Amino acid sequence: MAPNPTLPAGIHYQFPFIDRKERAVVLAWLETLKPLWEMRFSEHNPPPENDEQRQLLRPVYWLGNWQFACLDYYHPPKGTHNRCVKAENYPVFLQKMVDRIEFIAKKRFPKSYFPEKWQLNTCLVNFYGNKFEDGKWVDRARVGEHKDFEPGPVGSVSLGERAFFQFVNGKSSMGEDNIVFTQWLEDSSLQIFGGEKWKSKVFHRVQRVEDKKKELIGPKIEGFQTRRINFTFRYVPDEHIIPFHNLPQNQQSDIQIYVEELAKSSLHFKQILGVKR
Repeated sequence: MAPNPTLPAGIHYQFPFIDRKERAVVLAWLETLKPLWEMRFSEHNPPPENDEQRQLLRPVYWLGNWQFACLDYYHPPKGTHNRCVKAENYPVFLQKMVDRIEFIAKKRFPKSYFPEKWQLNTCLVNFYGNKFEDGKWVDRARVGEHKDFEPGPVGSVSLGERAFFQFVNGKSSMGEDNIVFTQWLEDSSLQIFGGEKWKSKVFHRVQRVEDKKKELIGPKIEGFQTRRINFTFRYVPDEHIIPFHNLPQNQQSDIQIYVEELAKSSLHFKQILGVKR
């Protein structure tokens, strides 16, 4: 596929990226997952002044490494240690998808975009939809301005309702003047972005997710209706991904409850709990 001349340099978009058969395989596997509702802070990483403890807007699942919210995620150059806990490997079909994304990225983007040893070894699975709150369903299908600090290009595969995705200047600023680029991400599409502008200079966000198909997808999550699932593939250097038992004791205790919950359905995390440091 030739580059789309209407897209700015550093952004690749392909629709469709996966066919109906591959989509069905991915959705069937997703139904086996038990996503987590994480809290943003913890006992040893309390909310900063003028902030408060809160649940994330959506359930999540990680592959490759799990970046628990209360460990303050991964944000180099300073936030690299004790942030990324070794998680499950990609299933075979997903690794094949990742191999294709890596091939496309290297064909479309200049070598300067890629750090040494770049590979998409981390995946955040986001579940966008409606949450049952105070006796009614509330639309929680959005994510605010942020950056993916993992080095190198990021690949994003979307399933379900299409999402209104934006790159913006500045965080939490309002109005049209701060919008740099807007794009609809369709069901079964691929977006890749890389380079200093899209990774370092601007923020990105999901403003909204449509509710037209009335198709609920993914695993059963109590009190939640999923209408879009997004896979965000990123690169974390291997030396920054550590086993759970190599975390300092404080961080271990902060995420123990999550590891125990994951172990109920994940062999990887079940084995973790059976290993003594």
